[in-house]
Amino acid sequence: MALKIVIGGDNAGFNYKEALRKDLEADDRVASVEDVGVGGVDDTTSYPNVAVAAAEKVARGEADRALLICGTGLGVAIAANKVKGIRAVTAHDVYSVQRSVLSNNAQVLCMGERVVGLELARALVKEWLGLEFDPQSASAAKVNDICAYEGA
Repeated sequence: MALKIVIGGDNAGFNYKEALRKDLEADDRVASVEDVGVGGVDDTTSYPNVAVAAAEKVARGEADRALLICGTGLGVAIAANKVKGIRAVTAHDVYSVQRSVLSNNAQVLCMGERVVGLELARALVKEWLGLEFDPQSASAAKVNDICAYEGA
């Protein structure tokens, strides 16, 4: 099943957002890409507004996953995690990207344009697209505990 992806970023993540959006649009595993990020490096829309807009689309079922880019990937993750039902992570290595989905069923991947190279970011997104959470896995009970705590 092809994924519906929402992508966003602030002006500190604009260049990577644009490059990764094009990669996503060219990937057969992606059905659609919706961009809720800033329109350019001079757009000063704050990252919390972008992150929450993307996370809300995932929470409402309008998208399967979100990819968020800011300077470090930290601020967008914090903001996205404020949306009920969302599990957002910042990951800059393959193992963390894998575990974010396989162990934590995270729907939102966040990265920082200022802390990871573009080619690594591209490789991480390609890896992320191929991962699927197994609701029968040993991690499922832990994810259910998170959801129960949140009331989701």
